[in-house]
Amino acid sequence: MNDLTAALLRGYLCLHAAVTAPRERDERGDVPGWVMITVMTAAIVAGLITVAGPQLKEMLVNALNSVK
Repeated sequence: MNDLTAALLRGYLCLHAAVTAPRERDERGDVPGWVMITVMTAAIVAGLITVAGPQLKEMLVNALNSVK
């Protein structure tokens, strides 16, 4: 094996090791995804309260009165 082939082989092996080496994980998580889920959940709850608020309140009052 000549010097050029050995040098190319070493370069390839170094690049291959750098590309396939395990990388450090980002421990912060998926912050934008969680923010989107939280905002969407808040919007659904606000929509349900707006549409069905009086009925839900009446159901809760009836349930609590039936316990007495």
